[in-house]
Amino acid sequence: MKWCLYGLAVTQLALASAGTAQTEQQIYPIPEDVGTLDGIIKAYYEVVSGPAGETADRRRDESLHHAAALVAITGVDASNTPVIRTMTLGEYHDRSGPRQRGFYEWEIHRVTETFGNVTHVWSTYAASETPDGPVNARGINSIQLYFDGTRWWITSWIFDSERDGNAIPAKYLSR
Repeated sequence: MKWCLYGLAVTQLALASAGTAQTEQQIYPIPEDVGTLDGIIKAYYEVVSGPAGETADRRRDESLHHAAALVAITGVDASNTPVIRTMTLGEYHDRSGPRQRGFYEWEIHRVTETFGNVTHVWSTYAASETPDGPVNARGINSIQLYFDGTRWWITSWIFDSERDGNAIPAKYLSR
């Protein structure tokens, strides 16, 4: 009887531990992330935001993007010549690493155009080093998405930052 109770206790402990491990590990995609256009844009910003020393939520980000998604980052070099870097989502995450300082980015304006199952979003953003800190950067994300009848997929995105000589046009700041 003693061994039977011991075995039952061990079995219950093992089952409880397995249940805890399963609930602690998020299952992706999160339905709220991919079920609506608002949901995927919200998730798009959440995955890159966080405190210094941490990395972006790669697994969640991968669940938002089509497997063949393209990422492009534009800007200017030291001589003010336009530059672009293109990469896969995996290459983007491999290059990013842990944040040197906090980075929190959020949408401040959106222009959306849809044709069939294809949607383009001009998403104006602001960023700061803390969730409620002063804005230290702004720009526009150009996000291309596909709706497969069940969920949204990000197929590509490109962005440029606001800087001297590259102010955000008023039509991307107000409705």
